[in-house]
Amino acid sequence: MRKDELISVLGGLLKDVLKARFAGTERAKLARAHGYADGYMKALLDTGLVDKASLLRAVSESRAEYLDAEDAREEATSGVKDTRIESLGARSAVA
Repeated sequence: MRKDELISVLGGLLKDVLKARFAGTERAKLARAHGYADGYMKALLDTGLVDKASLLRAVSESRAEYLDAEDAREEATSGVKDTRIESLGARSAVA
């Protein structure tokens, strides 16, 4: 697999975590989703396929994409902007 494909898989795992978190999913299911994402990130780092900066950038971008999509969906249905993004720090810059 190419690096961009590996990062894409990580994005899907992170999306699952965010979905579970904001859907009010049971703690066990949320913990499982976190475990899959954390394990995948550890494997990427341990094998040297991805460096720490690339991984952090991918996580930040995945969070921002998910929350932007959720905000757009919520604004379309209610007209009210959600403030979850501040609680996750998804807009923070990653060096």
